[in-house]
Amino acid sequence: MLRDLRGISSNYILLIPLTAVLIIYLAFQRYQKGLNKYQGPFLASLTNNWRLVDVWKRDAHTTFRRIHQKYGDIVRVAPNVLSFGHPAAISDIYGLNRGYTKSGYYDVFATLNKGNIIYNLFSTRSEAFHARLRRSVNHAFALSTLLDYEPLVDSCTSYFLRRTQELFVGTGRACLFSEWIQFFAFDVIGEITWSERLGFVQENKDISDIIATVDSFQNYGTVVGQNPWLDSLFVKNPFKRLLESKGLWPASPNTAIVNFALARQYEHAKRAQDDQQQQGTHRRKGVNFLQRFLESQEKSPEFLTDDRITGMCASLIIAGSDSTAISLSAVFYYLLQNPRVYHRLQQEIDAADEAGTLASSSPSSLDSMGGAGDVIAFTAANKLPYLDAVITESFRMHPAVGLLLERVTPPQGATICGEYVPGGTVVGCNAWVIHQNNEVFGPDADVYRPERWLESEGADPAKLSRMRQSMFQFGAGSRTCIGRNISLMETYKMIPTFLRKFEVELAEPEEKMYLKNAFFVHRKNFDVHIRLRNKGGKD
Repeated sequence: MLRDLRGISSNYILLIPLTAVLIIYLAFQRYQKGLNKYQGPFLASLTNNWRLVDVWKRDAHTTFRRIHQKYGDIVRVAPNVLSFGHPAAISDIYGLNRGYTKSGYYDVFATLNKGNIIYNLFSTRSEAFHARLRRSVNHAFALSTLLDYEPLVDSCTSYFLRRTQELFVGTGRACLFSEWIQFFAFDVIGEITWSERLGFVQENKDISDIIATVDSFQNYGTVVGQNPWLDSLFVKNPFKRLLESKGLWPASPNTAIVNFALARQYEHAKRAQDDQQQQGTHRRKGVNFLQRFLESQEKSPEFLTDDRITGMCASLIIAGSDSTAISLSAVFYYLLQNPRVYHRLQQEIDAADEAGTLASSSPSSLDSMGGAGDVIAFTAANKLPYLDAVITESFRMHPAVGLLLERVTPPQGATICGEYVPGGTVVGCNAWVIHQNNEVFGPDADVYRPERWLESEGADPAKLSRMRQSMFQFGAGSRTCIGRNISLMETYKMIPTFLRKFEVELAEPEEKMYLKNAFFVHRKNFDVHIRLRNKGGKD
């Protein structure tokens, strides 16, 4: 018996130093850098796993709003992470030449190809690399080149209208609208990247399961990104990557995205070669992203390598379709939830149409597969003030990204919203919090009201300017979404073009829709019925 007691005592003695180490570690986590002065969930001050679990639930945008309402403008969401909820923090954190870098979260979103890590504009943490890569490809995304892509967008839009009518008008079939819009957005990305419509709308399905693959990649990155060392250990460790490069280890799941982009690039190169042989001419000036990337490669082949071009194309697949699809779905959702707004926007579109100011795009945009070619020109759509207010308010209420855009403070520390934050601290803003700020957007910031953006409705110009400066839909600073102009063009053209031709209503008004946050916040269960309008459109 005494021997048994000695064994038990020995076990307890071993637990004492382990417990002491754990207590010291947790105390360090809680009190490091003096960040304990900032309020937040208690567990969040002890471990990153608090936010890992929260992100796992796919509802982090709601959590961020709730904790900022409870704790104020600065909330500690991890031992070394502060979330800032006031719009003034945007310029402090994301302004030019502030000395911040991206956090380790973004490393997780770097793709792999045969064991090689491929960084793109989104995933790289190096400001020097980002600046050089952006300079190399910036001309492909510049506002001055935007209209070059419009015929490609028009072709996809015309065909989308045609397929919408074939599949959902008069068929008694409900349209899963969020998915249908995403199919459209993927086809547009294919068209403007490789001059190849990918077939999502034609087949009404996920081609090559690429949407499911992207979703899986984002689900993984969003959760594991809360503890990036997990990715470094299990996915991107040097030994595993070496084996993968030799074909001795199964390819990482995100390789499928790279392979999809590579296949499109191969098809594009083959078409270009065939065209050159038939026409006996040199390659003509780029009219899609890939061609423009290749033109840039000729100027600096040692930097803009084939892998980096593939990385750019892969990032367009991941981000270019999701953000636009989410924005389009948000506009239609809020229109259906607010009949008064829907009716007023419809009146504006009809009045402009009757006045002859809704110019369609040029004949060159006529769809080769039989589309009507009656897509409203971007310049014409931009002149509709209520449309602009509706889209901007939808961006405000439902930003595409639902997590912090994380940055690391410079070694010397930084002042954010008047607060000194020590160096090496991860900080950031969440658009779902910023866009609900009552001081900037008014006491009814949680209400969908497009009129807040209209001077004709009494909006103060100075307040309007401040509201626009506080919009965080596309990020801010040098890391602003490079595809912003393309996304805006798609959105401003699609909404009035679609509403000129069709009427939309919820298929099951009582059915509960929900949001899924895996970095991008998607709306689910968004089923609608679609019918032709009695007036307008070419029925």
